Amino acid sequence: MKKVLITGANKSIGLETAKQLLQQGYFVYLGSRDKANGEEAVAQLKAEGLNNVQLLQIDVSNPESVALAATQIKELDVLINNAGILGAWEQAPSTAPLSLIKDVFETNFFGAISVTQSVIDVLKKSVAPRIVNVTSGLGSLTLHSDPAWKFYQVKGAAYGPSKTALNAYTVHLAYEMKDTAFKINAVDPGYTKTDFNHHNGLGSVEAAAAIIVKYATLGQDGPTGKFYSNDIETADQESPW
Repeated sequence: MKKVLITGANKSIGLETAKQLLQQGYFVYLGSRDKANGEEAVAQLKAEGLNNVQLLQIDVSNPESVALAATQIKELDVLINNAGILGAWEQAPSTAPLSLIKDVFETNFFGAISVTQSVIDVLKKSVAPRIVNVTSGLGSLTLHSDPAWKFYQVKGAAYGPSKTALNAYTVHLAYEMKDTAFKINAVDPGYTKTDFNHHNGLGSVEAAAAIIVKYATLGQDGPTGKFYSNDIETADQESPW
């Protein structure tokens, strides 16, 4: 049975991703910063008959928490770096507090790197290791430079840039692992209706999770070092960086 770690999986897209992978026969380490919230999510899944799930309490912004969580994982085939925060809505580049920007990067960028590095040696033991870095269209510099882009006016100093940085890390990590069995991609689930955006998104959590699951379960001929998005005109297309 293949095993997957999903960070930030106690709700919304992360929880739905866990559900879909459980339905495909995976064992899920359900990563949650808050233990009680994680236990509630695990109970919800088990109530649906999805029993191959284990809570893994992990705060990706806390190195000690990441290190402790990693000791509990002996086998792993897939890592989905899903945990992320938006930060305060007001993120004007000229005035956003540096503390805000650092907090967002600590989770969205450094947290993903921390988790990746903590389990990379275990992933290397898998015959088909996969890493999905959950990103956003707001991380695309090409789209941000296009006045015709539907989200062109959504600018900020913290969230978008943290995803741009994560995209860059994805490219470099995929290159490092290019001669191995790893498939490593950045995936934007799209502007989804979740509490992350006060349910103002356009897409469903089911569709958002589906694209993540697709790239978490790639075959040996699948792509690596790419950026895929549900937020361009046709869903699940390669996005410009």
